[in-house]
Amino acid sequence: MKALILAGGLGTRLRSIAQDVPKPMVPVHGRPFLEHQLEQLKAQGFEDLVFCVSYLAEHIREHFGNGDRWGVRIAYATENQLLGTAGAIKNAHRYIEDAFLVLNGDSFLEIDFLAMVRSHRCRQQADSRVIGTVAVVATEDATSYGALELAADGRILAFREKQVDGPGWINSGAYVLEPTVLTTIPTGRATSIERDIFPTIVELGYHLFSHPLQGFFVDIGTPEGYRRFCQYTEERLR
Repeated sequence: MKALILAGGLGTRLRSIAQDVPKPMVPVHGRPFLEHQLEQLKAQGFEDLVFCVSYLAEHIREHFGNGDRWGVRIAYATENQLLGTAGAIKNAHRYIEDAFLVLNGDSFLEIDFLAMVRSHRCRQQADSRVIGTVAVVATEDATSYGALELAADGRILAFREKQVDGPGWINSGAYVLEPTVLTTIPTGRATSIERDIFPTIVELGYHLFSHPLQGFFVDIGTPEGYRRFCQYTEERLR
């Protein structure tokens, strides 16, 4: 299974920490954040990677090349203009033939991706309307993220982006998707998978299921999140 990493972010909120580098390349203990993601994927058997790049893409290409140094294969889907999370996935369509994993290049999840893939495949084989599985995180305050409305069996019923106060389940930015999802994404314009495409998928009668995440989760797109991940990796190195 191919793994797509959405690595085209501008990283404007991290300019105080790292200037002139794309967000996924901010250094964490001497190595880019994206390298930590790559090694996590490789350890779980994902060796076919697609980096969806845009802003300062040459920094990522120069560091990772074709992936030989890490024992993986890396292809690049380059956006000439920022296309959003869904647009970036659509832009990588030539690399997608079967179900695929998607990660945000600014989030880290302590998760068994293989278990998530198995769960997705089991549901998809039982019901062809299942075209996606979303890793979800329980939080005490969903205000900044928006909450997901879930059925008892884990199916996602609705997306309440930044409209719900208090505890709830939030989207972690990791997905297993079927190629059918590509047909719901417009070509050549900025589109959000979270705000535009997932609600459309539900409205069209397709099914998305949740996969609860029990381990560590952080968005490194803010200075606070970046410091949390630095602390997390430091503790693991001890």
